[in-house]
Amino acid sequence: MNATRTRRLGALFYPGWEMLDTCGPLEMFGNMPGMIEIVTVAQQAGPVRSAQGPEIVATYGFDDCPRLDLLLIPGGMSSHDEVENPLMIDWLRRRVPEVELTMTVCSGTELLARTGLLDGRRATTNKMFFAQVTADSPRVKWVKEARWVEDGPFVTSSGVSAGIDMALAVIARLAGAEVSEQLALATEYEWHRDAGWDPFARLHGLVA
Repeated sequence: MNATRTRRLGALFYPGWEMLDTCGPLEMFGNMPGMIEIVTVAQQAGPVRSAQGPEIVATYGFDDCPRLDLLLIPGGMSSHDEVENPLMIDWLRRRVPEVELTMTVCSGTELLARTGLLDGRRATTNKMFFAQVTADSPRVKWVKEARWVEDGPFVTSSGVSAGIDMALAVIARLAGAEVSEQLALATEYEWHRDAGWDPFARLHGLVA
């Protein structure tokens, strides 16, 4: 992968998006000036309320979203409703194959799985809601114990804070581990570098 060119990262929003799912990874990507340009997109441009209350302003709607190199799909308590939104799923089905890497956090993996693009691929998701998220996508090779999973152009992560570890892993993949180390140090974040580290799978009874 070319680490010298600027990549455009599209952060997807929908009503009820989870704040840390999105803001955690964007904190990391946003501190890469000249390497990452972040844009915000939703079904329609304008403010989109999070599950916690604060709103984000989506600069672009589905109809005018520019070309993207990277895509970030967060989870949220309303993600299970969004899988029934044909405009959301159709947009993802069209746009995901065009991007270099698609990243999901938590139940955001359910949105990607509903497109069928994860069929035959390894993926993970939030462990507290693992059964609910995975139930309708039996062709996905769901990984019960993983902080994040990389499979080709898809990187999926476990719940909420796991998105930060995933983002740092992606940054290491794009720009080198030294950049990720510097970002973790600057943000005083203890980066879990082992993708298989997942105590929450045991806590929620997914593995013995």
